[in-house]
Amino acid sequence: MIDNKQLWDNALLEIELNVSKANFSTWFKNTHISKLNDGVVYLSVPNEFVKDWLFNKYHKFILKALREMVSDIKGLEYSISPRERATIESKKEIINESSFINKELPLEDLFVNKENNLNPKYDFDSFIIGSFNELAHAASQAIVKKPGSVYNPLFVHGDTGLGKTHLIQAVGNYIKSNDLNKNKKVYYTTSEKFSMDYITSIQNNKVHLFKEKYRKYDVLIMDDIQFFSNKQKFQEELFHLFNTLYDNNKQIIFSSDKHPNYLSGLEDRLKSRFGAGMIIEISKPDYESRLAILKNKAQLNNFFISNEILDYIASTVKGNIRELEGILNTIICQSQLKKKNLSLIDIKPLLKNSNKPKKILPISDVVRIVADFYNIEENNVYEKTRRKEVVKARQMVMYILRKDFSISYPLIGQKLGGRDHTTVIHSCDKIESGLKVDNLLNQELEQIRSIF
Repeated sequence: MIDNKQLWDNALLEIELNVSKANFSTWFKNTHISKLNDGVVYLSVPNEFVKDWLFNKYHKFILKALREMVSDIKGLEYSISPRERATIESKKEIINESSFINKELPLEDLFVNKENNLNPKYDFDSFIIGSFNELAHAASQAIVKKPGSVYNPLFVHGDTGLGKTHLIQAVGNYIKSNDLNKNKKVYYTTSEKFSMDYITSIQNNKVHLFKEKYRKYDVLIMDDIQFFSNKQKFQEELFHLFNTLYDNNKQIIFSSDKHPNYLSGLEDRLKSRFGAGMIIEISKPDYESRLAILKNKAQLNNFFISNEILDYIASTVKGNIRELEGILNTIICQSQLKKKNLSLIDIKPLLKNSNKPKKILPISDVVRIVADFYNIEENNVYEKTRRKEVVKARQMVMYILRKDFSISYPLIGQKLGGRDHTTVIHSCDKIESGLKVDNLLNQELEQIRSIF
């Protein structure tokens, strides 16, 4: 029979992919399956408020995620853990709905070091290196040898689930484990946690203690910097903290889902500071990297899986590392449930939702998004102008309409100012050729696609 903890852990992986980070941390914290009886899952939650919220907002979604793991599950019930209830009552905690929703709770992982927030499971030994992340890994290796001396700051960016957090925490863990750096103060945080610390310090009239806390570190690692966008006060505090650490040769490491130049609402002075070191993108893993990741995860779980199945998953699932792990965990669960090794025929239905359908957008919306990105007037794209910046934007629109939305060359030409289809073909070829040699053009394309 499948283990309840493993069932819920694997279901949480699927849930995490489909809800925001804040909602996942808020509503699914301190939950576990207390029992599985006659096809009914009994989910233990910390209090009545969470119970009601999960039932009203996520019930069908949770049930679907559980059935993805075990198809025989019939129902889902919620219960309040007596231990959690006793803790709440003894501390006389009062949960305010608005603050509970808006405040992202920290991940209470038993393995996280409470002093520096580092999780020891994130190390270089378990980090799979491929063409998609080898430059970021090489920079990290240089940093751990001489923190504060090279690539300072290091700014790693890329889509969610590609291993950014793993890599930047691995830097911190390596530095702490090295005898030469054992006295260095290393600290990992997220931009949300930094913001909440700052707000709390203002409320308690202890801003000076907040400043002292963050300025004492030799290595500061800050995740998800994109959440500072349009938050001027937090950006100002980060700016002064950055200057203090940088001027004292302290190592600073940031991560974000986008290149800092494409983070809207981020001050130019911060973008300039981020660009003073090294900015590196981690892209989606290629086939060889996906295959290596799957093999490594299977070995860590002591699970045998045939090369035929590994090849099929690596060829079919072209998303991020987290998606690969989720698929593999589903296969492990199903294999344990059926008490046999699954065949390729068995696992194909499990991957039916892995290929996400392409989004459908009106051509005018694509034009508007690209025009906004390149800071030109939307009407310019349709006009006969040969201004360099307009031509580039127009060619990008044509390329995206063709590659991402499979619109025919003649229809693209017709919709974009009545141009001949040969002009559209030339434009697409121009972008295609540029992508092979121009890293900036690749970044621009990825940033535009992320907006759709």
